[in-house]
Amino acid sequence: MKLAKIGLIALCSAMVVLTGCAKKSDNLTIKFNSVTTADTPKGKAIELFKKLVEERSQGKIKVETHHNSTLYKDKEETEALQNGAIQMAAPSLAKFGPMGLKEFELFDLPYLFNDFNDVHKVTQGPVGQELMKLTEPKGVTGVAFWDNGLKIMSANKPLKTVEDYKGLKMRIQSSKVLDAQMRSVGALPQVIPFSEAYQALSTGVVDGTENPPSNLYTQKMHEVQKHATLTNHGLLAYMVIANKKFWDGMTPEQKTIVEGALKEATDYANKIAQEENDQALEKIKASGKTTVYTPTAEERSALKKTMVTMHAEVDTKVGGGWLKKMYDAVGFDPTK
Repeated sequence: MKLAKIGLIALCSAMVVLTGCAKKSDNLTIKFNSVTTADTPKGKAIELFKKLVEERSQGKIKVETHHNSTLYKDKEETEALQNGAIQMAAPSLAKFGPMGLKEFELFDLPYLFNDFNDVHKVTQGPVGQELMKLTEPKGVTGVAFWDNGLKIMSANKPLKTVEDYKGLKMRIQSSKVLDAQMRSVGALPQVIPFSEAYQALSTGVVDGTENPPSNLYTQKMHEVQKHATLTNHGLLAYMVIANKKFWDGMTPEQKTIVEGALKEATDYANKIAQEENDQALEKIKASGKTTVYTPTAEERSALKKTMVTMHAEVDTKVGGGWLKKMYDAVGFDPTK
């Protein structure tokens, strides 16, 4: 009897595809890469995703989380995912332009979003769903948008007027839109990987940067920046992506577990984003290392008016009516 059973198992193992005697393996490993630390809103959401997946699969699906660029850095992350070296990541939206998805560059436009309500009108609406589908020809499946926060400016000198930015070397992500944004106020944009930003600031390679408070604090950039201005001029957000072959190859049971955990992690990420940034800002103030300045209505208006001039240029390059779709979704009027 035992020999017959063993023989049947062996036969099924050898003829899985032809006979269907065996199912796909229930065991699965997901490598999830991140360039931020585990204590950022994104890092915390990734860890929640890991916990939920492993609990609900009873350990059959293992999620390996790699934070703070310990596995792949900014420029390597999306390529590693496309090649299948990792299965999931949550790059900032600025990373999709260099992949040939210029439509995502619109998220980098200054002063397009006043708050997260505006952001969600795009990311959680029809425009966001359309944008996600654009990644598929690249071998990438977009599965969720995660908030981080609105960015503030920092430097080793006060930044109050447009004139204050002139000649400053400002660290940016690799984004043509962010490059144009900095040049619109006379600054000199410098593309530097996130993991190298602190060193670049501390050694004077660059004079300043832009980041939500949570990134500024968790990367200790505030320790080497004497001034920060609450410009809230631009969005930093992420799209959770998966290798398309991996995503499509999961069994229905696996996908149900992964998608369910991802939805909860997404809700969590977007819930804590603002409070984490608020807490980080208070910690920056309490550190005594950085003077935090709130611009007057007139100063904010002048900076916005200067930066918004480059919207039309970006619209021409992106085309396809995508900027109008975003304007319509958030009710943005470039003349105001």
